[in-house]
Amino acid sequence: MRAFAQALRKQGKTDPISAAMIAALCGDTKPKPRPLPDETTRMLADLVAARGQTVEMMAAEGQRDRRRLSNSDKRLKKSIARLRKAMEKELAEIYGAISDQVRGSPGRAEKEDLLGSVPGIGPVIGRILMAELRELGQLGRRQIEALTGLASFTRQSFIGGGRTTVRTALFIGAPPARRHNPVLKAFFERLVAAGKPKVVAIMAVARKLLTILNALFRDR
Repeated sequence: MRAFAQALRKQGKTDPISAAMIAALCGDTKPKPRPLPDETTRMLADLVAARGQTVEMMAAEGQRDRRRLSNSDKRLKKSIARLRKAMEKELAEIYGAISDQVRGSPGRAEKEDLLGSVPGIGPVIGRILMAELRELGQLGRRQIEALTGLASFTRQSFIGGGRTTVRTALFIGAPPARRHNPVLKAFFERLVAAGKPKVVAIMAVARKLLTILNALFRDR
């Protein structure tokens, strides 16, 4: 949207200008309308986001504890320990609520079982995909890659854009998937043997893992 406005040399940023730019872009590109997620799907997405934020806060407190505190800071250490304990309790409650949302719906439980059948996709990654990638199985390979930001640019090895949470989850799932899936293992080793850096090869594995999941949801 920003690039479109810059191309038309519209530098202002008011509501009327933004509305006109959005209308012009949609008029030119004719994007396909997509339905909004239902209330339970939005609730699941909110819970998954809350879980991620709590995990990040716990990691930050752990780093602060290791980096700044010495044995003489007992009072502050106790304060951080109490905070981490409270966050652990909150995390357990959030995860329980997520489980209720997923396992309480036959459709979602079936999807989770389908995702869990793929090596590298555990409950956490599976639930992130269910909450943040409702289009799984409904789009073509290139579309789903672009949506998650895993589509590589022409003659380049870098990626960008898309849904960061989903892309991060797939990067986390790619190494165990590569170890346990013979197809992905051979694919990874072939790329490394061809001189690709390991991080680029893992990125390609994440992309192929997404393709597998997309086909799995499409064909059941």
